[in-house]
Amino acid sequence: MNSGNGAVPLVVSYDGHERVWNPAMPLLFQRHFGVENRPIPVSGIRQMLNDALSRTGLTDTSNRPLTFSPHDFRRLFITDAIMNGMPPHIAQLVVGHRDINTTMGYKAVYPEEVINGHRAFISRRRATRPSQEYRTPTDEEWEEFLGHFERRRVALGDCGRTYGTSCVHEHSCLRCSLLRPDPDQRPRIQEIRDNLRDRIAEAEREGWLGEVEGLKVSLAGAVQKLAQLDERARRTMTVSLGIPAFRDIASRTVTASKDPS
Repeated sequence: MNSGNGAVPLVVSYDGHERVWNPAMPLLFQRHFGVENRPIPVSGIRQMLNDALSRTGLTDTSNRPLTFSPHDFRRLFITDAIMNGMPPHIAQLVVGHRDINTTMGYKAVYPEEVINGHRAFISRRRATRPSQEYRTPTDEEWEEFLGHFERRRVALGDCGRTYGTSCVHEHSCLRCSLLRPDPDQRPRIQEIRDNLRDRIAEAEREGWLGEVEGLKVSLAGAVQKLAQLDERARRTMTVSLGIPAFRDIASRTVTASKDPS
């Protein structure tokens, strides 16, 4: 709306937050009301936006009609301005932010340059790697990959070693830190622990000192696996805290219980 000479008319508006009348300003959203120009309130602008959106038939991911507020267009303006080359400190002055991080937060609604930069980085890294690493695996290679995870299942739980690596402990799973013990195998681990204690006592009695050292390492592994199972059980345990009560109500209850009458 203009005054006929291309200039935006000056109108007086009321600030509902500060509860003061602002001086006459060239507000973009204004209308003729009788013989004067009046600003269109925020509620009126929001209603016009929603009416326009309802006519488009656009919906969100949950099939509900799209809704916008005037502030959404402020964010879109800042995002589009910075994405098209406006320096962030200039955009900060345009929107009147005290902190430039607030302006960058507006712009971070859709960080397109971050996504594009990450994709370019991946492309550059792939260009430096041998091309055969990105070929489609054969059926035999795929079956070998899946079989690796099947072969990680052992009697006491699951082995966490990475694909393509062999067992560094020669399948002495009880000593290995990569073994994730199965809670269902707790009785078996306890039986192994007790048996190791008996074997250590026998080795010390018979003077097999070399055997004692190896058995103690296995015993420490068994004790560690049992402690690991206990820790996992404590993490999943729920504790009932009861229903909270007000202190005065609780005191009256105690007093009433002590009253012989």
